[in-house]
Amino acid sequence: MFVDKAKIYVKGGDGGDGLVAFRRELYVPEGGPAGGDGGHGGDVVFRVDEGLRTLMDFRYQKHFKAPRGEKGRNKSQHGANADDMIVRVPPGTIVYDDDTGEMVADLTQHGQAVVIAKGGRGGRGNTRFKSSVNTAPAIAENGEEGQERWVTLELKVMADVGLVGFPSVGKSTLLSVVSGARPKIGAYHFTTLTPNLGVVELGDDRSFVMADLPGLIEGAHTGVGLGHEFLRHVERTRIILHVVDLSGMEGRDPFDDWVKINEELKLYNARLAERPQIVAANKMDMPESEENLAAFRDKLAEVRPDIAVLPISSLTRQGVPELLYRVAELLESLPDPAEIAEQQAQDEAEAEGVVYRMEPREEHEFTISRDNEVYVVESESIERLLRRTQFGSYEAVMRFARILRKIGVDAELRKRGAKDGNTIRIGEFEFEFFEGGSDDYLYEEE
Repeated sequence: MFVDKAKIYVKGGDGGDGLVAFRRELYVPEGGPAGGDGGHGGDVVFRVDEGLRTLMDFRYQKHFKAPRGEKGRNKSQHGANADDMIVRVPPGTIVYDDDTGEMVADLTQHGQAVVIAKGGRGGRGNTRFKSSVNTAPAIAENGEEGQERWVTLELKVMADVGLVGFPSVGKSTLLSVVSGARPKIGAYHFTTLTPNLGVVELGDDRSFVMADLPGLIEGAHTGVGLGHEFLRHVERTRIILHVVDLSGMEGRDPFDDWVKINEELKLYNARLAERPQIVAANKMDMPESEENLAAFRDKLAEVRPDIAVLPISSLTRQGVPELLYRVAELLESLPDPAEIAEQQAQDEAEAEGVVYRMEPREEHEFTISRDNEVYVVESESIERLLRRTQFGSYEAVMRFARILRKIGVDAELRKRGAKDGNTIRIGEFEFEFFEGGSDDYLYEEE
């Protein structure tokens, strides 16, 4: 079954907690702090696997959570970092953030990888809080939570050649004749409802991938007839092989069909009008096809003299070898998309150079509001700090209170009318407001 859309949940692993520990060695009664940092949580990484052709796997598994880092250890040993979770996706997969609709990644090349959900940092152990004024701190941090999000995956088939045309013009029959693909073939419209891929092997060691894309109709660019579901696959093809029914059996004008399909492609994406195109004039085994072919060529020459028209019959295989060799020659004249992507990445790297950046100091921006008698402090950075604080430790609690005073939260609360004993809410936690004690001297600047 072909699946080209999926919505999944991804979560990076949480960081491991830091450890509070002290050296306990013979003849060393006051050995000092020895608690190590927690390990970093694993990332959720999407990696392209050219062996996949569909998003079918994501129909059954929709949640991907990376492992968390190990806790810090004694003797100042760092907890082990967690392994990344590798999620395999087919080439042509585009990842969108489900909340914002923003594109996160466009994965096209085999082996290409991108971090979709970053793991959390490990918490610091008490060794990291030792200072000249506090030589034995009993304080450590919790690990940071990993990033979590819902993402939408959209697959655009990666093929060298895309077969387009009205329903029942013979696209599926042509694909079955030139490759090992076995698409559904029937004498009715919309026999093909999902893209079919086939590898075309020529006798001179050349080959290319051909995609039979579902039939288009007028209004497809607005979504008529599942138009968007069909048209997005055309964007990935290097050549458009436009199959036209020259028999005129259904009372349609072949040239009018060609004009309508190209208009739909242009309205959906203007760049598709510039895509190299070959017309496969199909069903030449029918009585009136020769006459229609001459009229078609005359009309096409007036608007697009650069497009070649090759008469074929998928049923009798007349002209099919000539068509395939013409397609192969055109493909060879086009630049390799992999080389283009590699060169662009190299140029960007050279332009940027190698720059070493220190991690910026976290700025604590906050807002304060009232919820009846409760003062609500809203700040992503403060809530992050709160989750990393181990409230079972008195020193950790006092450190958290000190940081709030230092960044001006206490002063702003006083300005808003807060008094000792009032309830302060930060995230899911509530605290009682009071003036700080005399423990500040234990801590240095954050």
